[in-house]
Amino acid sequence: MLTVPAVVDDVQYEFTSVQAVRGTETKTIAKWQKDGWQIFSRNQGLLRTELTFRRVKPKTVGTRLLAAFRGLESRTQRALLAGASAMVLLLVAVGVIVGMQSGGSATESAASATEVEAVEPSSEPEEVSTPTSSAPTSSASAPTTPAPEATLTVENNADLAALVALRDPGAAEVGEFAAKYRGRTIEFDGNITALANHGSYTTRYDLLINTGDYSTTSSLGPSFKFEDVNITNDLHLTGPDIPDAIGVGDNLRIIARVVEYNSNSQLFLLKPVSTQVR
Repeated sequence: MLTVPAVVDDVQYEFTSVQAVRGTETKTIAKWQKDGWQIFSRNQGLLRTELTFRRVKPKTVGTRLLAAFRGLESRTQRALLAGASAMVLLLVAVGVIVGMQSGGSATESAASATEVEAVEPSSEPEEVSTPTSSAPTSSASAPTTPAPEATLTVENNADLAALVALRDPGAAEVGEFAAKYRGRTIEFDGNITALANHGSYTTRYDLLINTGDYSTTSSLGPSFKFEDVNITNDLHLTGPDIPDAIGVGDNLRIIARVVEYNSNSQLFLLKPVSTQVR
């Protein structure tokens, strides 16, 4: 199908052609006539017939103005064309003038502003920033050192007071105390109930210590133990009268650090800090 516009007697038509099978021409023509087309010509072939239709092209505003212009006299048409040309030239000239004026004023304004800045010095004094340094606070320059934990005694710690008064070295309170105060330093009165060489060493010993004063009939507190210690170097003997040797039955003032408790052997391991014979 081909659609071609054409002008006939100042009326615009559009043409279209279709191929119809022989015997169906009437049906095809009726279909196109419903859409406003008129049969214009037919060209019958062996198997098909070429049908050409036309209809008036719908008018637009442009076509209506063109038709009205064509309906005017030649003199009027020439006058309108001349007036339109003059109007176009006038609009172009006005646009050029406005553009030149706006550009010139912008350039003059920029030049004036530049001249004013160059001639007139700033009335405000220029700010000069001076670096300031703040003195460090005492807390920043001298970091605080946490105070050491106080030594536990029977006077300031109820748990230790109860511990040294126990009569069962395997009581549950012994393990609870060792777990709660692991690494803390304790101070108490004790005595040496047993002393033996550590392994095959002759100058290193294992000491078994109870609380209170030495007794051959009774004992108090857990079974504290100093393990693998040298009497001179590890017990850190202090006091006004340091003996040359110590042994079973000696009463001591002991300061030691809690290490651990073995519930199987019921031994409470301590690390000596200082020892004084009393």
